Amino acid sequence: MLTVWKSDLHMSALPIDQYLDPLKTILTTHNRLMLIAQPGAGKTTRVPLCLLEEEWVKGQKLLLLEPRRVAARLAASFMARQLGEDVGQTVGYRMRGDSCVSAQTRLEVVTQGVLTRMLQDDPLLEGVAGIIFDEFHERSLEADVGLALTLDVQTSIRDDLRLLVMSATLDVEALKRVLGEQVPVIECHGRQYPVATAYRPSLSGEESISHAIRVVEEALSLPGTQGILVILPGVAEINRLVQALEKTLPHLAIRPLHGRMSIAEQQAALAANTSKQRIIVSTAITESSITVDGVNVVIDGGLERVPLFQPRTGLTRLTTRRINRASADQRRGRAGRQREGRCFRLWAQEQPLAPYGEPEIQQADLSSLVLELACWGVASPQALSWVTSPPEGAWRSGQSLLEQLGVLDHEHRLTPLGSRCAKWPVEPRIAVMLERASEFNTVPLACGIAALLEERDSNERSLHDALALRLRQPKRFPSWQREALRLAKRAGVALNDAVLVPLGPLLALAYPERLGQSIEPGKFRLANGKTATLPLNDTLAHQDYVVAVALNSAAGDQARIISGEPLSLESLLSLYPGIRQWQPRVAWSQEQGRLIGEEVQAHGSLVIAKRPLAHLPEEAVKEALLNALRQRPEQLFGDNLQQLRGRMALLREYQGDEWPDWSEPALLASLENWLAPYLIGIKRLSQIEKLPLERYLLNSLSWEAQREFEQLTPLALEVPSGKQVGLDYLPCLSQRPPVLALKLQEAFGWRVTPTVVDGAVAVMIHLLSPARRPLQVTQDLVSFWQKGYPEVRKEMRGRYPKHPWPEDPLTAPATAHTKRKA
Repeated sequence: MLTVWKSDLHMSALPIDQYLDPLKTILTTHNRLMLIAQPGAGKTTRVPLCLLEEEWVKGQKLLLLEPRRVAARLAASFMARQLGEDVGQTVGYRMRGDSCVSAQTRLEVVTQGVLTRMLQDDPLLEGVAGIIFDEFHERSLEADVGLALTLDVQTSIRDDLRLLVMSATLDVEALKRVLGEQVPVIECHGRQYPVATAYRPSLSGEESISHAIRVVEEALSLPGTQGILVILPGVAEINRLVQALEKTLPHLAIRPLHGRMSIAEQQAALAANTSKQRIIVSTAITESSITVDGVNVVIDGGLERVPLFQPRTGLTRLTTRRINRASADQRRGRAGRQREGRCFRLWAQEQPLAPYGEPEIQQADLSSLVLELACWGVASPQALSWVTSPPEGAWRSGQSLLEQLGVLDHEHRLTPLGSRCAKWPVEPRIAVMLERASEFNTVPLACGIAALLEERDSNERSLHDALALRLRQPKRFPSWQREALRLAKRAGVALNDAVLVPLGPLLALAYPERLGQSIEPGKFRLANGKTATLPLNDTLAHQDYVVAVALNSAAGDQARIISGEPLSLESLLSLYPGIRQWQPRVAWSQEQGRLIGEEVQAHGSLVIAKRPLAHLPEEAVKEALLNALRQRPEQLFGDNLQQLRGRMALLREYQGDEWPDWSEPALLASLENWLAPYLIGIKRLSQIEKLPLERYLLNSLSWEAQREFEQLTPLALEVPSGKQVGLDYLPCLSQRPPVLALKLQEAFGWRVTPTVVDGAVAVMIHLLSPARRPLQVTQDLVSFWQKGYPEVRKEMRGRYPKHPWPEDPLTAPATAHTKRKA
C-alpha cells in the first residue's frame, strides 16, 4: 500500500526525506528519539508513513499525537491521499467525540487527550509499537501528561515501545533530563518560501474591526495576493470580523475557522476549490503544522486567549494576552508554505514579545491532572518524570477541590464516585454533576448544562435562559448540540427528555466551593472564603444563596460573578446534609484581637447558624492561631527569626538542598511541624511574639545539624581588637553575603578577609567612622589598606583627631578606644 506514497516522494522531495533512513536506523536500536524539524520540512506526514514498514512495527500500529483537532484531521486526510486511500483505512484519526478508524488502521492520528484515555484503559498499550509526539513545543498540559505516563509505561513494562518527540523548536536540555542525556537528536532544516513582514499598528481611536478591515483591503490591493488568513484570539472576534467583511467585501469567500465548528464546516473553510478569492478568519488552530492551501498572506492580530488558573483564589480566568515571539514566527510561516508570501502584524514593530510561551502545566487548573494520576495510582507528581513539574500550589488546590467533590478521600485515594467520574471526558467537577444527576432524575438536563459550560466564549449571564434557548432551538447552536448529544449518548439518555427546572442544585454539585451567601444586596461570601459581587440591577444580586459558576477574579479576595444561578436554603441543606451537624469553630477576630469560639452549622465559610462555644478545644485553638499567623506573617518574622532564615538561606545557596527550605512560604506551610507543639496555652498573637521562635525553628534540626549550622554560620566573629562583633545575615535573604560592621580602628592589622560556610563565603566588611557611619564597604581588606585607606585617613584624621589614624594600618595595634584611652 505504501508504493503510492513512495512514488509521490520522488516526485516531490521534502527536506525531511534525507533524514528518514538515519531516523529508521536509530529507532531500530533505540527506543527514544528527538527530531527537530523546521516548518515546511514535512515531518508530520513523511515520518509516520516511513516507519510503518519497519520490522518493530509489523503487526502493530503507530500513534501520531497532534495538539489540535483540525491539524489531526488534516494530517490524516493528507497521508491517506498519499496512499491512494480514504481516511479510516491504513490511516485514521481519533479524537473526543469523533473517530474514523477501522480494523485495518495502522496509523492513528489522535489528539493528545486520547492518548491519556488509551493509557488509562490499557497501560500495556497492546498493539501499539510507537508513539510520535508532534508539535511538542506547544507544551499543552495533555501532551506533558501523556509523555509522563508513557515514560512510566516504557521504563516499567514496555521497553520495546518507541517514543519520538518532534517539533520545530524543542527545549533539548529540558527533554534530555527526562528522556535521558544520551537520547539521539536529529535536526532538519525546513523548506520555507520568503515572507515579507510589515507592521500595521492601529491608528489613534481606530476600533479593532476597522483596523483589521483596513489591513485586509491593503493586502487585497497588492499584486500576487491569493488567499488571506486572519488570526484572531477567539470565536467572538472571528464572528464580528466575518460579519463585517461579508458586508464590506461581498464578492469574496469569507470563512470562519475555529475548533467549535463541525468537521464539514472546517473542511469547507480550508477547501481551496472555490471560484472566489478566500479570506479565512481563524483562531490559533492554524498556528500548528498544517498548510492552509492557497494562502500566501497572513494578517496576525498578535493576541491569544488562554485560561489562566490562580491557585490562591481557585479561579480560572480566560485571558487575552500578547502572543510570544515563537508563536508569531509560526503564524508568519503560514504565508510561505507554498509560495512567497506576506505577513501583516497588527502591532508596532517596537512592541516587545516574550521569546516563548509558558508550558500550560504552569498556569492551568490541575484538578483534571490530579484525577488522572489518582487513576494511575499516583498520589504525588514526584512519582513520574516531567519536562516541567506541576506547581505545588496548583497541585494542592486540585487535590483540595477533588476532596470537596468527593472524588478523592482524605488520603488522596480515588473514591467509588471518583472512579465513575474518571470515565467522563469532561473536567472533574462537571463529571460529578453528570454522575450525581441521576439522584434527581435530571441526567438529560445535566448533559445540556455540561455542554453549555464547555462554551468558554459564552457571555450569557443567566445559564437558565441560555440553556432554555438551546433546548428550544438546538440547531442555532450546533457545537452545543453536538456536545450535549455526545454526553447524552454516553449517559444512555435522550437529550429531548430534558426538563428545564432550576439549575442551582445541579450546579451546586459541581461548584461546592463557589456557593455564595448574601452579605448585602449584590455582595456574597463564597464557601471558599472569597467575596463575589454583582451589579444591584441584576436579579441574582438579591438572592439569599447563589451558585457562582463563572467568576472574574480581581485584586485581593474580590471576584465578580459573570454567570450563576440562585439556590434555595432547602436545596443547599439537602445536597449537603452534613451542614446540619454542629461543628466547633475557633477563629481569630481582628476586631477583638483574640480568638472567638463558636459552634456553627456551616458549609465552608458559609455559616447557616451559630451559637457560643463555652470551651475552646486545644487543637482548634492551635489551628486558628496558625491560620491567623498565615494571614499576618509580620507577627511571626521578627528580627531574630529573619537572621536565622538568612543563615539558612546562605547555607542552601552554597551547599544545596541538604539544608531545609526556610523561605517565608515554606515556613508558613509547615507551621504545624515546627511551631504548633509550642502553642499550648497560647490564645493571643501577642503571646506568640514573646516566644523564642528562632529556638523552636532551630530545634527542628537534628542535634548534629544544629552543631554544624552554628559552626558554618557563626553569630559573631572575633576582630583584631579582641571584641566579638555580630554578623548580620539579613542580606543573605537576597543572595548577598553577610555583613560585619565595625569601627575602622578595630580592623588594624587584619590582612585576610574573614569567611563563613567553611571558607566558601567572604564576609562583606563595613568599616565605620568613630560616629558609626560607613567609610568603606569591602570584601578585600588588603586592597583597601593599600588603595582606599590613604584617602580615608587624609579626610578623617582632622575630623576625628582623638582617634588613631596611623600611616601603616597593617602594623598598628587594633583598638576600640581613643588615643587617650589606648
